[in-house]
Amino acid sequence: MPQPGLWIQIGERSFLVLQRHHRYRLCNGRYELATVALQVKVQRQPADSRWWNQHWVIGDPSCRFNARSPLLRCAVLPDGPCERCSHYASA
Repeated sequence: MPQPGLWIQIGERSFLVLQRHHRYRLCNGRYELATVALQVKVQRQPADSRWWNQHWVIGDPSCRFNARSPLLRCAVLPDGPCERCSHYASA
């Protein structure tokens, strides 16, 4: 099941999952899962993204300024790369 913050590759296109909504219906006095709706964004997965602590992050997550997010690298140098940032500091 796609989780928010994961990239999905469908053919040549890449999508970032932003939100996931569950929709339920009442059937015989019990709620059942009817559908799962995803909100996605067409986006190519950045080359410097990496799997860290159960989710994707962009850039170097060991830097204290890294946002640890699949959407934003950091506040200091959002366009990257982390290697040439003069503000790099280990967390």
